[in-house]
Amino acid sequence: MQRRNVLVGLAALGAGGCSRIGETRGFEALVDGAMEWHRAAHRALAPGVSMAREYQVADLSPFFRGNGTTVIDTQRYRAHLARGFAQWQVTVGGLVARPLALSMAQIRALPQRTQITRHDCVEGWSAIGQWTGPQLGPILQFAGLRTEARFIVFRCADVLYGGRYYESCDLDDAFHPQSILAHALNGAPLLERNGAPLRLRIERQLGYKHAKYLTGIEAVASLEGIEGGEGGFWEDRGYQWYAGI
Repeated sequence: MQRRNVLVGLAALGAGGCSRIGETRGFEALVDGAMEWHRAAHRALAPGVSMAREYQVADLSPFFRGNGTTVIDTQRYRAHLARGFAQWQVTVGGLVARPLALSMAQIRALPQRTQITRHDCVEGWSAIGQWTGPQLGPILQFAGLRTEARFIVFRCADVLYGGRYYESCDLDDAFHPQSILAHALNGAPLLERNGAPLRLRIERQLGYKHAKYLTGIEAVASLEGIEGGEGGFWEDRGYQWYAGI
Protein backbone atom coordinates (compact mmCIF):
# COMPACT_ATOMS: atom_id res chain seq x y z
CA MET A 1 0.00 0.00 0.00
CA GLN A 2 2.84 2.39 0.86
CA ARG A 3 4.45 1.82 -2.56
CA ARG A 4 1.15 2.49 -4.32
CA ASN A 5 0.69 5.75 -2.41
CA VAL A 6 4.16 6.86 -3.46
CA LEU A 7 3.29 6.11 -7.08
CA VAL A 8 0.04 8.07 -6.80
CA GLY A 9 2.01 11.07 -5.56
CA LEU A 10 4.53 10.74 -8.36
CA ALA A 11 1.78 10.49 -10.94
CA ALA A 12 0.33 13.76 -9.65
CA LEU A 13 3.68 15.48 -10.21
CA GLY A 14 3.49 14.80 -13.92
CA ALA A 15 -0.22 15.32 -14.40
CA GLY A 16 0.16 18.81 -15.80
CA GLY A 17 2.79 17.90 -18.35
CA CYS A 18 2.98 15.87 -21.52
CA SER A 19 4.06 12.62 -19.87
CA ARG A 20 2.30 9.48 -21.03
CA ILE A 21 3.08 7.95 -17.62
CA GLY A 22 1.37 10.66 -15.63
CA GLU A 23 -1.39 8.18 -14.80
CA THR A 24 -0.72 5.92 -11.82
CA ARG A 25 -1.19 2.64 -13.68
CA GLY A 26 1.21 3.74 -16.40
CA PHE A 27 3.94 4.61 -13.94
CA GLU A 28 3.33 1.42 -11.96
CA ALA A 29 3.86 -0.53 -15.17
CA LEU A 30 7.16 1.23 -15.74
CA VAL A 31 8.32 0.55 -12.16
CA ASP A 32 7.24 -3.09 -12.28
CA GLY A 33 8.83 -3.62 -15.68
CA ALA A 34 12.04 -1.93 -14.54
CA MET A 35 12.22 -4.17 -11.48
CA GLU A 36 11.93 -7.29 -13.64
CA TRP A 37 14.51 -5.97 -16.11
CA HIS A 38 16.81 -5.01 -13.22
CA ARG A 39 16.71 -8.55 -11.85
CA ALA A 40 17.23 -10.07 -15.30
CA ALA A 41 20.18 -7.77 -15.96
CA HIS A 42 21.88 -8.94 -12.79
CA ARG A 43 21.41 -12.55 -13.84
CA ALA A 44 23.00 -11.64 -17.18
CA LEU A 45 26.27 -10.59 -15.55
CA ALA A 46 28.04 -13.66 -16.85
CA PRO A 47 30.66 -14.65 -19.43
CA GLY A 48 29.74 -13.06 -22.73
CA VAL A 49 28.58 -9.79 -21.16
CA SER A 50 31.51 -7.36 -21.24
CA MET A 51 31.49 -5.30 -18.04
CA ALA A 52 33.51 -2.29 -17.00
CA ARG A 53 35.49 -2.92 -13.84
CA GLU A 54 33.72 -1.97 -10.62
CA TYR A 55 35.61 -0.81 -7.52
CA GLN A 56 35.14 -0.59 -3.75
CA VAL A 57 34.21 2.43 -1.63
CA ALA A 58 37.79 2.57 -0.38
CA ASP A 59 38.89 3.26 -3.97
CA LEU A 60 36.83 6.45 -4.40
CA SER A 61 38.75 9.49 -5.58
CA PRO A 62 38.86 12.30 -2.99
CA PHE A 63 37.65 14.79 -5.62
CA PHE A 64 35.70 14.24 -8.83
CA ARG A 65 36.44 17.15 -11.11
CA GLY A 66 34.15 18.60 -13.71
CA ASN A 67 35.19 18.80 -17.33
CA GLY A 68 33.91 20.50 -20.46
CA THR A 69 30.87 22.49 -19.34
CA THR A 70 30.89 23.04 -15.57
CA VAL A 71 28.50 25.99 -15.33
CA ILE A 72 25.34 26.61 -17.38
CA ASP A 73 24.72 30.34 -17.44
CA THR A 74 21.19 30.39 -18.82
CA GLN A 75 18.13 31.81 -17.08
CA ARG A 76 16.23 28.55 -17.57
CA TYR A 77 18.89 26.33 -16.01
CA ARG A 78 19.58 28.76 -13.13
CA ALA A 79 15.85 28.76 -12.32
CA HIS A 80 15.73 24.96 -12.29
CA LEU A 81 18.85 24.84 -10.11
CA ALA A 82 17.32 27.31 -7.63
CA ARG A 83 14.22 25.11 -7.33
CA GLY A 84 16.24 21.92 -6.82
CA PHE A 85 15.24 20.67 -10.29
CA ALA A 86 11.74 19.86 -9.02
CA GLN A 87 10.26 20.65 -12.45
CA TRP A 88 13.08 19.27 -14.61
CA GLN A 89 11.87 16.71 -17.15
CA VAL A 90 13.66 14.31 -19.44
CA THR A 91 11.74 13.34 -22.54
CA VAL A 92 11.97 9.98 -24.28
CA GLY A 93 10.88 10.16 -27.90
CA GLY A 94 11.73 9.54 -31.51
CA LEU A 95 11.08 6.02 -32.77
CA VAL A 96 9.09 4.83 -29.74
CA ALA A 97 5.52 3.66 -29.27
CA ARG A 98 4.99 5.56 -26.01
CA PRO A 99 6.74 8.96 -25.71
CA LEU A 100 7.56 9.80 -22.10
CA ALA A 101 8.39 12.85 -20.00
CA LEU A 102 10.01 11.79 -16.74
CA SER A 103 10.38 14.09 -13.75
CA MET A 104 13.35 13.77 -11.42
CA ALA A 105 11.00 12.41 -8.74
CA GLN A 106 9.89 9.66 -11.11
CA ILE A 107 13.48 8.89 -12.11
CA ARG A 108 14.47 8.53 -8.45
CA ALA A 109 11.44 6.30 -7.80
CA LEU A 110 12.52 3.71 -10.39
CA PRO A 111 14.67 0.71 -9.36
CA GLN A 112 18.19 2.05 -8.89
CA ARG A 113 21.64 0.70 -9.70
CA THR A 114 24.71 1.89 -7.79
CA GLN A 115 28.12 1.24 -9.32
CA ILE A 116 31.65 2.38 -8.54
CA THR A 117 33.58 2.86 -11.76
CA ARG A 118 36.53 4.75 -13.19
CA HIS A 119 35.90 7.72 -15.42
CA ASP A 120 38.61 7.99 -18.07
CA CYS A 121 38.94 11.30 -19.89
CA VAL A 122 40.42 11.56 -23.37
CA GLU A 123 42.58 14.36 -21.96
CA GLY A 124 44.45 11.80 -19.83
CA TRP A 125 42.98 12.11 -16.33
CA SER A 126 40.77 9.63 -14.48
CA ALA A 127 38.73 9.46 -11.29
CA ILE A 128 36.74 6.78 -9.49
CA GLY A 129 33.20 7.64 -8.44
CA GLN A 130 30.07 5.96 -7.14
CA TRP A 131 27.10 6.58 -9.42
CA THR A 132 23.41 5.92 -8.71
CA GLY A 133 20.44 5.97 -11.06
CA PRO A 134 17.97 3.83 -13.00
CA GLN A 135 19.18 1.65 -15.83
CA LEU A 136 18.47 3.09 -19.27
CA GLY A 137 17.35 -0.24 -20.71
CA PRO A 138 14.00 -0.66 -18.93
CA ILE A 139 13.02 2.94 -19.69
CA LEU A 140 13.60 2.33 -23.40
CA GLN A 141 11.83 -1.01 -23.13
CA PHE A 142 8.77 0.64 -21.57
CA ALA A 143 8.77 3.38 -24.20
CA GLY A 144 8.62 0.63 -26.84
CA LEU A 145 11.37 1.02 -29.41
CA ARG A 146 10.13 0.68 -32.96
CA THR A 147 11.83 -1.95 -35.12
CA GLU A 148 13.69 0.64 -37.21
CA ALA A 149 15.41 2.19 -34.16
CA ARG A 150 19.18 1.63 -34.28
CA PHE A 151 20.69 4.39 -32.12
CA ILE A 152 19.87 6.40 -29.01
CA VAL A 153 20.63 10.13 -29.05
CA PHE A 154 21.06 12.09 -25.81
CA ARG A 155 20.15 15.79 -25.77
CA CYS A 156 21.72 18.13 -23.22
CA ALA A 157 21.16 21.59 -21.77
CA ASP A 158 24.71 22.84 -22.18
CA VAL A 159 26.14 24.82 -25.08
CA LEU A 160 29.86 24.49 -25.72
CA TYR A 161 31.81 26.55 -28.26
CA GLY A 162 28.56 27.71 -29.80
CA GLY A 163 27.09 24.21 -30.27
CA ARG A 164 24.57 22.33 -28.14
CA TYR A 165 26.03 19.22 -26.60
CA TYR A 166 24.64 15.85 -27.60
CA GLU A 167 25.80 12.24 -27.71
CA SER A 168 24.66 8.85 -28.97
CA CYS A 169 25.19 5.13 -28.61
CA ASP A 170 24.02 1.93 -30.23
CA LEU A 171 21.41 -0.37 -28.72
CA ASP A 172 24.03 -2.73 -27.27
CA ASP A 173 25.35 0.03 -25.02
CA ALA A 174 21.90 1.47 -24.36
CA PHE A 175 20.71 -1.86 -22.94
CA HIS A 176 23.95 -2.70 -21.15
CA PRO A 177 23.42 -3.33 -17.40
CA GLN A 178 25.91 -0.59 -16.47
CA SER A 179 24.32 2.10 -18.65
CA ILE A 180 22.41 4.27 -16.19
CA LEU A 181 20.90 7.74 -15.88
CA ALA A 182 22.85 8.95 -12.86
CA HIS A 183 21.41 11.57 -10.50
CA ALA A 184 23.82 10.96 -7.60
CA LEU A 185 27.60 10.86 -7.21
CA ASN A 186 29.15 9.38 -4.07
CA GLY A 187 25.76 9.25 -2.36
CA ALA A 188 24.83 12.90 -2.94
CA PRO A 189 22.85 14.66 -5.69
CA LEU A 190 24.99 15.62 -8.67
CA LEU A 191 26.67 18.99 -8.50
CA GLU A 192 26.38 21.39 -11.40
CA ARG A 193 29.97 20.75 -12.47
CA ASN A 194 29.24 17.02 -12.69
CA GLY A 195 26.08 17.33 -14.77
CA ALA A 196 23.17 18.08 -12.40
CA PRO A 197 20.49 16.99 -12.29
CA LEU A 198 21.04 13.97 -14.55
CA ARG A 199 23.79 12.52 -16.69
CA LEU A 200 24.45 9.41 -18.69
CA ARG A 201 26.91 6.80 -17.44
CA ILE A 202 27.97 4.50 -20.25
CA GLU A 203 30.79 2.80 -18.45
CA ARG A 204 32.55 1.00 -21.29
CA GLN A 205 33.42 4.25 -23.08
CA LEU A 206 35.52 7.37 -22.54
CA GLY A 207 34.24 10.38 -20.63
CA TYR A 208 33.02 12.50 -23.52
CA LYS A 209 30.33 9.87 -24.20
CA HIS A 210 28.85 10.43 -20.71
CA ALA A 211 26.47 13.25 -21.62
CA LYS A 212 25.61 15.68 -18.79
CA TYR A 213 22.58 17.89 -18.06
CA LEU A 214 20.23 15.46 -19.85
CA THR A 215 17.03 16.90 -21.27
CA GLY A 216 16.05 14.32 -23.89
CA ILE A 217 16.55 10.76 -25.09
CA GLU A 218 15.67 10.03 -28.71
CA ALA A 219 15.55 6.75 -30.61
CA VAL A 220 16.61 7.14 -34.25
CA ALA A 221 17.27 4.97 -37.28
CA SER A 222 20.36 6.90 -38.39
CA LEU A 223 22.72 9.57 -37.07
CA GLU A 224 22.85 11.32 -40.43
CA GLY A 225 21.26 14.75 -40.38
CA ILE A 226 21.53 15.12 -36.60
CA GLU A 227 23.71 18.16 -35.83
CA GLY A 228 27.02 17.45 -37.66
CA GLY A 229 25.99 13.90 -38.54
CA GLU A 230 28.80 12.10 -36.68
CA GLY A 231 26.84 11.12 -33.59
CA GLY A 232 28.10 13.54 -30.95
CA PHE A 233 29.38 17.02 -30.17
CA TRP A 234 33.04 15.99 -30.13
CA GLU A 235 32.60 13.44 -32.89
CA ASP A 236 31.42 16.26 -35.14
CA ARG A 237 34.80 17.84 -34.37
CA GLY A 238 36.93 14.80 -35.19
CA TYR A 239 36.68 12.43 -32.22
CA GLN A 240 35.88 8.74 -32.67
CA TRP A 241 32.20 7.82 -32.37
CA TYR A 242 32.95 4.58 -30.50
CA ALA A 243 35.24 5.44 -27.59
CA GLY A 244 35.58 2.02 -25.98
CA ILE A 245 37.97 1.42 -23.11
